[in-house]
Amino acid sequence: MSVTIYHNPDCGTSRNTLAMIRGAGIEPRIVLYVENPPDRARLVELIDRAGLSVREAIRIKDTPYFELGLDNPDLSDEELIEAMLADPILINRPFVETPHGVRLCRPSEIVLDILPEALGIPFTKEDGEVVIDAAGNRV
Repeated sequence: MSVTIYHNPDCGTSRNTLAMIRGAGIEPRIVLYVENPPDRARLVELIDRAGLSVREAIRIKDTPYFELGLDNPDLSDEELIEAMLADPILINRPFVETPHGVRLCRPSEIVLDILPEALGIPFTKEDGEVVIDAAGNRV
């Protein structure tokens, strides 16, 4: 099965998502998007396939979002995409693509919506939160 994660190893949510994918026995293609951002067409495609608006796909926390004035409601989607491409830390994470769809996996357990292969496999997040219990039930 082909799975791609747009990953930031400094992000706990991204690490938890990657761990769930691997817990399902799948080694995904890992794109370290801060160093290797998607091109414009790919970024737009990921946002669209995930069912998000461009604003929903922008990361605000720990980014230059406010300093760049990206909170201005008059900015177009094109201007927001330009900002994300110029500074990829503004791309929210992690986007995951599987044969079942694309999702922005925030929280990380959203990956289960597009990775049914991980259902039934116990998983606990780094912080101790149980996502799938020992009986294989989603919590």
